[in-house]
Amino acid sequence: MSSDVLLSLSQKALHLLQEDADKIEKLIEVQMENLTTRKCPLYEEVLDTQIYGLSREIDFAIRAELITETAGRQILMKLERNVAQLYEAMSKNKE
Repeated sequence: MSSDVLLSLSQKALHLLQEDADKIEKLIEVQMENLTTRKCPLYEEVLDTQIYGLSREIDFAIRAELITETAGRQILMKLERNVAQLYEAMSKNKE
């Protein structure tokens, strides 16, 4: 494959992974907006499952050399920070 094709595949993979990350971000935003609701274990499980699924997608893209490990880590780190903020806000709201 030519380097142009590989670059195009890499950009497409990164774009698709970012779209999936954005969907998870939307879940986090919705929950942050609804902090008046009690902490919901089912919601947390869905969120954790979504993040786990994305981490598997990212792992595959890294192994297939479609994205760099650094790019994959950056996507996950941003989500993990936002989830941590959500859980912190939820625990403060609970008090």
